[in-house]
Amino acid sequence: MATIKDVAKVAGVAISTASYALNNSTKISQATKKKVEEAAKSLNYQKNGFASDLKRTKTNTIALVLSDLSGPFYSELIQGVQDITSANGYDLIACSSIGGPQSTAVRFLKEKRVDGAIILAHNISDEITLESARKDFPLVVLDRTLENEFVYHVEADNVQGAYTATEHLIQHGHEDIAYVSGPAISHDSIRRFQGYQDALKAHGIPYQSKWKFSGDFTKKGGYRATKLMIAQRDLPEGIFYANDEMAIGGLQAFQENGIDVPGDISIIGYDDIELAEYVNPPLTTIKQPKYDTGALSVHLIFQLLAGEKVNHHYKLPTELVTRQSVKLKTKVSE
Repeated sequence: MATIKDVAKVAGVAISTASYALNNSTKISQATKKKVEEAAKSLNYQKNGFASDLKRTKTNTIALVLSDLSGPFYSELIQGVQDITSANGYDLIACSSIGGPQSTAVRFLKEKRVDGAIILAHNISDEITLESARKDFPLVVLDRTLENEFVYHVEADNVQGAYTATEHLIQHGHEDIAYVSGPAISHDSIRRFQGYQDALKAHGIPYQSKWKFSGDFTKKGGYRATKLMIAQRDLPEGIFYANDEMAIGGLQAFQENGIDVPGDISIIGYDDIELAEYVNPPLTTIKQPKYDTGALSVHLIFQLLAGEKVNHHYKLPTELVTRQSVKLKTKVSE
């Protein structure tokens, strides 16, 4: 079965342009619209006719699509979405994207079983997101930027947050600073890596690829990356983990190997999950506005459903939370 990606390829346009054309957007010229429609016809492309039938009536339900419902990061985000949804007399469905294109989450998007959706799931492809968005089915994405008339974007300032985290380590006398990333395709991880590199450059510290390690935003991923770091027998002076879960996994690996944090090495995380305050030592981290992100996202959906105009991009500030996992490095006298 042909997809919108196939249509875009045959028509020689971007996926977003094909989406605009097939949804009768005024942003697309008649010539481009005709070219896309001809490509769609030649491929026998079907634009979710079943979904259109389902969308004739309101469901009074908003969907929140997450990569994993079990992660500690999500509780405040869900609370923000839930509070605003409930205040507007709507129900909330939170679903996992595990299973990718075959997941229940994708079915909800394609078949329009809700009135709008918030997506924080890197394994829901751009193609599916663009194909699902409609004027009467607004989507808010939290982990990427998509140029589409009916897709809106809310994110914390990941570049600035990562810059602040890295600079905090530098200001405490550390120069050899490692970065433990999330998944390679994660928009948030890519942005945080950019902020890390920007901070090094601003302070005249050359980036070294040996200090970049791959995690997956889980405690186990942070643990494994840290064990690899320890096995190299060449530890950095400080580590910026791209989220708190990985930092907590790193703490466990250091403790098992008799390496003291922050006595022997300083670490900083990202997110400020509830557990960050209670580990030993309490974790210095970057606080994300998780509740505000969720609340703003669903508020935008209600504005759009009411026919109001809103901006397409929103960026929320982050905040440094200092605890005891970063230590001022003292210079050894010669």
